[in-house]
Amino acid sequence: MWIERSALAAELPGLATLGTRSLAETLASLGFPVDAMEARPGTEVLDVDITANRGDAMSHRGLARDLSARLQHPLAPLAPPSVAEGEPRIPVHLPAAACPIYATALLTLGEGRTPEAAQAFLAALGASSKQLPAVDASNELLHRYGHPTHAFDADQIRGAVSVRMARPGEALVTLDGVERKLSPEDLVIADEGGPIALAGVMGGDGTKVTEGTLRVLLESAWFDPRRVRATAHRHGLHTDASQRFGRGADPAMAPVARDLLVQRLQEWSGATLEGAWTAGALPAPPAPVDLPKDLLTRVAGEPLLLAEAAKALKALGCGVEAEPGHLRVQPPTWRHDLLLPEDLAEEVLRLRGYERIPSVLPPLEGPPQALSPEYLQRQALARRLAHLGFHQTVTYGFVSPEMDAACPGPLGAEADDDPAGRTLANPLGQEYSLLRRSLVPSLMATARQNLKQGQREVRLFEIAPTYRGLADKPHEHWTVALLWAGERWDADPETRSGPVKAKHLLGILRDLVAPEAKQVRVHPLEDGAFLAAELHLTAFRRPDARIIPSYVPHSRFPAVERDLSLVVEQGLPWQGMDEAVRTALQEVPLADLTCADLYQGKGLEPGTKAWLLRLTFQAPDRTLVGPEVDAWVARALAAAESLGARLRA
Repeated sequence: MWIERSALAAELPGLATLGTRSLAETLASLGFPVDAMEARPGTEVLDVDITANRGDAMSHRGLARDLSARLQHPLAPLAPPSVAEGEPRIPVHLPAAACPIYATALLTLGEGRTPEAAQAFLAALGASSKQLPAVDASNELLHRYGHPTHAFDADQIRGAVSVRMARPGEALVTLDGVERKLSPEDLVIADEGGPIALAGVMGGDGTKVTEGTLRVLLESAWFDPRRVRATAHRHGLHTDASQRFGRGADPAMAPVARDLLVQRLQEWSGATLEGAWTAGALPAPPAPVDLPKDLLTRVAGEPLLLAEAAKALKALGCGVEAEPGHLRVQPPTWRHDLLLPEDLAEEVLRLRGYERIPSVLPPLEGPPQALSPEYLQRQALARRLAHLGFHQTVTYGFVSPEMDAACPGPLGAEADDDPAGRTLANPLGQEYSLLRRSLVPSLMATARQNLKQGQREVRLFEIAPTYRGLADKPHEHWTVALLWAGERWDADPETRSGPVKAKHLLGILRDLVAPEAKQVRVHPLEDGAFLAAELHLTAFRRPDARIIPSYVPHSRFPAVERDLSLVVEQGLPWQGMDEAVRTALQEVPLADLTCADLYQGKGLEPGTKAWLLRLTFQAPDRTLVGPEVDAWVARALAAAESLGARLRA
């Protein structure tokens, strides 16, 4: 976010004597690193990084509040002339709980234009002036004070205004000229003809202020951050307004920002106020938070006086009452992130300075706790499945409604599941809107990708939580899912590959599932292309007592490979050749013996086949030399010849 140096000093006059570099260092020490500093015509600007939880700091006034608390300089007063309210000239209704307060005013515009100072301020921040006082004043107030406002062309509004949820089939052409199909989850500003703005996101094209606008209806409200974030994400509209409302604006600023906007229009364009009124009321403030002294000491790593903590919190705008052993703190209306005692303790440490936090090791309170039986069971089961040739996967815990409907989940999970209890209130998107009740759809998506890349056989498993919706809340279960797809191959060159069958997966599960478990089911999916099984972790055998495996050192010396191309009788099994060669090389550091290739084509005598034997030698204590390896290969060849094999020409 860009901050103009002189505008920041206007909110905190004490900054006039502080150099720009010192200002940047102070902001960084408060948790707002400065990414860049630039000289622009007539001023300097700073690019300040604001964290997502500090929507209150996304303005010059917001940053000035934190700087005031650190530097102990008073803020400039914010006291616009109070606008006298009267009877509504245009009725405003608030049927949606997502908008508890809506302050507005009706003005007739004059002939004035946006002052050059305001145009220069907007230009310094990269927001060009529209040469429309109602629009420019709204943008200027947003950057100075962080509360978005909006101006409608009052003569384009039909009847009463209401803040409600969109209705099925409604659409709105927004200020960017795009027609947007609205969802019943969208909060809109509407007149009697339909939606005229996306609340907290963007106004509508049909009621925008133009050169021909004679009267304006001002909007200064507070909207539920979750609704604004969801609407902005749904429509891909991430505006200055949605960023501030979505992170939590100050509801108490709604009437103040309205009065400031009225003042600007009166001064800039000679506007005449026809009337001002407010619908609704401010939402109830959050409950006070208790900050115990022992928690403050634990978080700080050293004893801190409650009086020092009270002074720091008061400087941030909190109401503080000192009580024996703790502070009762009422966060200000603009700080939505101060909900826990730990939040307050961190604020105290932030104002004191991170450099004053001592570097100490945490106390050791006792020996490590024993690993839980459930954890040991998951680890043992994962190792066993990996040894059986399955690859462990990790997939997202959120799925789309379509993926959720593809599989009912583990045995018994479908009986009392309510999807509403697994639906996220504020999802990243429709494809991540449900907590999954089954691991199988995600495993299928992973298997498809592997098969698409040419993998002949895919064996996957996942051990992760699944959820069952109960009474509008999710209930978690640890679940195990196995998926087998493609062709089954046992690494024997003589074994012909074939499709995986349910009996293969059942054979593996019978050795893993506890005898008292319910019936095990294998699900053929997509015409048998995928085989899947899914059970709760409790259905599997518990691991035996923990065993520490013997350590087998790895050789630090290079391995040597040799190949033997042999012609053998068609009926000779690979197992016989493998056993004969390994027996002949019992006292030799044979690391591996494989059949690297099988040939049964032209150039061979009838009734024969060709094997390419690959022998790998590796000693644990020395580098092997050529003569000894050649001698071992000769012994392997002699063993093969004893079975009727001969070197291929």
